[in-house]
Amino acid sequence: MASADSRTVIARRSAISRMVRMVTSPYYRYRHAKMLHSLRVGLAMLVSILATTGIDIPHGIWSSVTLLVVIGGLQHHGNIRKKAAERAAGTLLGASIGLLLILQQNLFGSLPLTYVLMSIVAAICAWFAIGSSGYIGLLTAITMCIVAGHGDNLIDVGLWRTLNVLIGIVIALAFSFALPLHATYSWRYGLATNLRECARIYTRLLEGETITDEEQVKRFLAINKRLVQLRSLMPSVAKEIDVPLATLDEIQRLHRSVLSSLELLATGSLMRSDAVARAAYAQECGAEVHAVRGILLAMARALRFGRVTHFGIPAAAPLAQAHSDIALELPRDLQGPYWLGQRLAEQVDRLRVLLLETEPNWNIERHSRALLQV
Repeated sequence: MASADSRTVIARRSAISRMVRMVTSPYYRYRHAKMLHSLRVGLAMLVSILATTGIDIPHGIWSSVTLLVVIGGLQHHGNIRKKAAERAAGTLLGASIGLLLILQQNLFGSLPLTYVLMSIVAAICAWFAIGSSGYIGLLTAITMCIVAGHGDNLIDVGLWRTLNVLIGIVIALAFSFALPLHATYSWRYGLATNLRECARIYTRLLEGETITDEEQVKRFLAINKRLVQLRSLMPSVAKEIDVPLATLDEIQRLHRSVLSSLELLATGSLMRSDAVARAAYAQECGAEVHAVRGILLAMARALRFGRVTHFGIPAAAPLAQAHSDIALELPRDLQGPYWLGQRLAEQVDRLRVLLLETEPNWNIERHSRALLQV
């Protein structure tokens, strides 16, 4: 009996330990980013309801509205600081303008004047809404209407709505940093998956495995889709790890070049060659093919685990030695794929160098510790 109880306790502890690791694991948060963001916003909404309606603060619904406006569309840590600050600033500015409109309505009692002033404010906000301060301009106009209505709200109504706006901002900012979803992890894991897929495709192409057109299109579409997603993450990644956006652009460009080279190989003369020609190509280029594949997989492992020491990108690529001794004794129709393979090797090597240079930054855990030590 005691043994059964002890096993139960051990099983419970093990389950709790797994849950803690899953929640704190960056890879888990990356795989379940939408679920965690939804959970975070849902809990924030519940808190806003309890903080307003639960204690009977008038017009408490505007606290929840503000909460959703501030963090409803913010997912990654890199854009939370800037976007949340912009949205909070716009909301506060709009609340202040709304109160001023109510005061002037009480002083002059002219609704036409209030309508004209609101229209002028809206026009000014629209001017800024299509620029770099778009969030501030848009939310200033929205909050002005929430607080002032059409200028006919009472001053106490405007003050209560302003208070609710402030409550919503505070709750939103508090929850925005709970279980942060770093764009850097999404960037790393997405790039790692693509590099692993590139290595798999390259090996299959040059080892002569048959790949149907449908499967080939499906694979390249999936890689291209992730490539586009990586592009959208780059501004947030640059803010999180202090790497110039130009450097991330170069990594993105090289990744696109590698993919383009693979697509050309997949549709070129090599894929239409017979078994004898493929064997000749493999004999001449085999060492280089394995070198390129090894570097692609090493980069994918390093990005996945964030530990270059254990899952290392080689400090010096074996590509130059691999292709310097190759004798160009290939049929004419296979010389194009050979030189295309050379360019692919160069692109992979340049990508390797860039990732080695930026690794101390894109490893967030190590980067954060270094900043604390400084």
